[in-house]
Amino acid sequence: MDQPGQRSGTVVATQLSVMMFLQFFIWGAWYVTMGPFMDAAGMGAKSIAWAYTVGPIAAIASPFFLGMVADRFFATERVTAVMHLLGGVFLCAAPIAAQQSEVLFVVAILLHMLCYMPTLGLTSSLALHNMTNAEKQFPLIRVFGTIGWIVANWVISLLAFDTSPNMFYVAGGCGLLLGVYSFVLPHTPAPAKGKPFSARDALGLDSLVMLKSRSFAVFCVCSFLLCIPLAAYYAFAGQYVGESGFEKIASTMSFGQMSEIFFMLVMPLCFARLGVKWMLSIGMLAWVVRYGLFAGAADEQIKWMVLGGIVLHGICYDFFFVTGQIYVDGKAGAKIRSQAQGFYVLLTQGLGMLVGAQLAGVLVARYTTTDDAGTDIIDWGTVWMYPAIFAAVVLVVFVALFKDRITPAADSELASPTPGTAAEPIPATN
Repeated sequence: MDQPGQRSGTVVATQLSVMMFLQFFIWGAWYVTMGPFMDAAGMGAKSIAWAYTVGPIAAIASPFFLGMVADRFFATERVTAVMHLLGGVFLCAAPIAAQQSEVLFVVAILLHMLCYMPTLGLTSSLALHNMTNAEKQFPLIRVFGTIGWIVANWVISLLAFDTSPNMFYVAGGCGLLLGVYSFVLPHTPAPAKGKPFSARDALGLDSLVMLKSRSFAVFCVCSFLLCIPLAAYYAFAGQYVGESGFEKIASTMSFGQMSEIFFMLVMPLCFARLGVKWMLSIGMLAWVVRYGLFAGAADEQIKWMVLGGIVLHGICYDFFFVTGQIYVDGKAGAKIRSQAQGFYVLLTQGLGMLVGAQLAGVLVARYTTTDDAGTDIIDWGTVWMYPAIFAAVVLVVFVALFKDRITPAADSELASPTPGTAAEPIPATN
């Protein structure tokens, strides 16, 4: 028979798992299919690019909000509740704004993301605060976030909302639900109450001293550069998948998250054999292969190649981004660990994705022509070849210049990072 403490622990774990599920259900219900929706609504590539740029903008702004407000003055669960309630309202308003103008639609998405992005850190810190053994418990709870994303994709496709404005009502409604639910989550006091705010800390600028290491500097530059072609996937892959003959866009894209779960499980074994350098290199190579498959499939709409590119998401995400977080964690040490992780996210999901989303919009617009019937035709083969070549160049530079002599044995120790680093989600999709 369970002891009272065990029952209490089970209740808290269940609460946190539901929180993670809803947290990523919200994002998965609209982020993948916003591009196809905008295309069906007659919005151009530049507007789509801007809609996928607001996420990186919010990611850059998020540390300031967390540092100045959430971490110092209010209980975490209450801030989470308010942010999700506001974010849910803005998502529900997005399709209404789209009927007025493209600009208003993008503004609605920006307002939502400004509310949503801080909750990624808030839910992680809330979960970690209420665990007795974070290293064992956090991965098991965090995986419900990935499951939530997958379920959201399938719900959108089963309801045939892949290009419908109704996707925003589903996501916004879930946001409102999580907002209300957050009020009953375990009480989590403001973690930095009474401490002064520092913009330097929020941006992780103390970790710049690590750039004195040439290999770490190479890692940072290559991570930033790789996020430029990465943005093209998040912004336009959904539209490309739809034009390749897949009617259920969201559920098709969810195969990427399914593979993510698999490769997350095998990562410790890969660490022991490959080490950080080759784990990162394989992750970069996966991006090259993915875009190559997309480019090769474009003219004949070869579905297995498109699906293969989607399934590679597990390697693309886990081997590069999760390995990158683990590498940063190991290099930084305890004193500046959190700052180094913040700097890495700023560099990649903030600045890299921001530049990449804008360039992707320019690229797609350049290779879009209009036929006699007034239908836009995109040369997807050429569009995807550019990021494939770009990622290949980054890979070559990384392999040539990254010389950190970290043994596979040491890497395997890094495979159990400080709770909340490797497991913590980064904005591009999960």
